[in-house]
Amino acid sequence: MIQTNKLTKIFRTEDVETYALNEVSMEVKRGEFVAIMGPSGCGKSTLLNIIGLLDNPSGGEYYFDGTEVGSYKERQRTMMRKGNIGFVFQSFNLIDELTVYENVELPLIYLKKKASERKEMVTAVLERMKIGHRAKHFPQQLSGGQQQRVAIGRAVVANPKLILADEPTGNLDSKNGLEVMNLLTELNREGTTIIMVTHSMHDAGFAHRVINLFDGEILTENVNEKMADIL
Repeated sequence: MIQTNKLTKIFRTEDVETYALNEVSMEVKRGEFVAIMGPSGCGKSTLLNIIGLLDNPSGGEYYFDGTEVGSYKERQRTMMRKGNIGFVFQSFNLIDELTVYENVELPLIYLKKKASERKEMVTAVLERMKIGHRAKHFPQQLSGGQQQRVAIGRAVVANPKLILADEPTGNLDSKNGLEVMNLLTELNREGTTIIMVTHSMHDAGFAHRVINLFDGEILTENVNEKMADIL
């Protein structure tokens, strides 16, 4: 599903060129769960932003489902993201002025789904995330674990091919963090491809494979034999 070839991202100022990514080549198979690890500032989030079509690389190639998308303009990237890629962030990124229901419904509005179809899909996802009883509440009325379940619901409501998770348990205690990881694992077992950035060795243990970045380059790749057998 994902293939990068010598992917490079350079941030330039008047005096300095900083290589956030330096010729990163990697593949992610359909249905795989991949964790990306490394110290702060090593390029993890930059890589996730490019894979998620939020940004363009400075050089190299990026293929999504066989299509070279690294050179796409912003409008093309937006169209490709719709319905294909769901995002889960450490800070939840819910809209405070919208209810739980409305936050989860938002991607379906962008996809121009009919109201009846939206209602059916949102209700089903909220029940699955065990947050249906909070549908009319606002994000600030929820615990951190509940907010992250809403965020995951929003990410998966349109049945995307790929979920990108950036430190999804970073703001949660261990109990809520484990619930989130179990949810992501369940989604992966049903066929959703997941790429997750994490600092947590515990969370990385849920992935089939761990890619370690350092100074914008892939340092090592490790296969989790126990999880890879499931794939």
